[in-house]
Amino acid sequence: MLSADWTSPAADRPIDATVALPGSKSLTNRFLVLAARAGGVSRLRAPLRSRDTLLMAEALRRLGAHVEDVDGDDWLVTPGEISGEASIDCGLAGTVMRFVPPLAAMARGAVHFDGDPHARTRPMGPALAALRTLGVDIDDDGRGALPFTIRGTGRVRGGSVTIDASASSQFISALLLSGAHYDDGVTIHHDGKPVPSQPHIEMTVEALRDAGADVDDSDANTWRVEPGPLNPLDVQVEPDLSNAAPFLAAALVTKGRVTVPGWPQHTTQAGDDIRDVLDEMGADVHLARDGLTVSAPDGFSGVDLDLHDASELTPVVAALAALAEGPTIIRGVAHIRGHETDRLAALAQELGALGADVTETEDGLHIIPRPLSPTVFHTYADHRMVMAGALIGLAVPGVVIEDPGTVAKTLPTFTRLWADMLGERAAEGRSA
Repeated sequence: MLSADWTSPAADRPIDATVALPGSKSLTNRFLVLAARAGGVSRLRAPLRSRDTLLMAEALRRLGAHVEDVDGDDWLVTPGEISGEASIDCGLAGTVMRFVPPLAAMARGAVHFDGDPHARTRPMGPALAALRTLGVDIDDDGRGALPFTIRGTGRVRGGSVTIDASASSQFISALLLSGAHYDDGVTIHHDGKPVPSQPHIEMTVEALRDAGADVDDSDANTWRVEPGPLNPLDVQVEPDLSNAAPFLAAALVTKGRVTVPGWPQHTTQAGDDIRDVLDEMGADVHLARDGLTVSAPDGFSGVDLDLHDASELTPVVAALAALAEGPTIIRGVAHIRGHETDRLAALAQELGALGADVTETEDGLHIIPRPLSPTVFHTYADHRMVMAGALIGLAVPGVVIEDPGTVAKTLPTFTRLWADMLGERAAEGRSA
């Protein structure tokens, strides 16, 4: 992975490539948390190894679990008694800063959480308030953000809690993942604007049921996990469908064809929505038993989209929109202002600097394509911005991606895979 700025390779012909992608970050980190307190040794087959998942594995080790590499690609997770007097580095990983504290609340002793500078600006207040309601002692000096300390007593009372999760579905998933270990389980009521990225909650519920948890999600905006032991897991981690988005989108930009093997026939990953998005933009999208193929020999159009449930696709869709035929409106994604960066502001700034006409709206972006000129594409320590910039670079020779190494958060091999897709491996080493 590059550390210097990277001149993203341009495409001089239609792409015809097959791109095999590593496992889902969202699934890997959910399975790790569940395995850390399961009733035996779990095996995660082909999990993602990226900055976010390695931070999660290390956090669980510091709390007493054993996570070890086996057979090259797998992880074995052996539960251990949750220990206190630990420090957890969250990096910039929302799953670590939100999923681990409810687990750490069962430690005997203090567990300190901190992360990257920008992680301290990401919303945590609703999650910490919910834990306090469930009986957890937390010291955050009133900030409702990193850094903070959980002071565990070895158990959590649990029970019922009302939370506003309109800023992140992770607030709900975090409590669900540990709720079975609380004395009274946990019942979560959401009260606020619609929960974003609802498929991620469905993913959490499915993962819990895979581990034998009794989960009731039959009522709208309410989730209940009964107290009880969890079974060890033996799971194959699906490819990361959100990370597939820029590669599939490259077929549209180059009027070519890209296949991603192993695309699941059924999934709770929100990234699966990229199929419908690309279809609406004019691509030929075909899901077969051996994978997903996207082709677009005749160009593509702008669209009017609500990405509320698949907001992680916004940077790639916005980059496509800047290259499309006609304007695009992206709606329903106000919450991504609190992601790795303010993604709406970042996309408006960087696409605008290239020459696109971009307007921020209350909950999204309005993009009108204009002739684009190369410049430095700033990434704001955000992996999805790297992917968006690389997509623009296919059509605009000379685009320089700032800090491409930040993509290691979810896909450390991105630049190699990108170069291989274009048939020019040497491009990986070309820097500004």
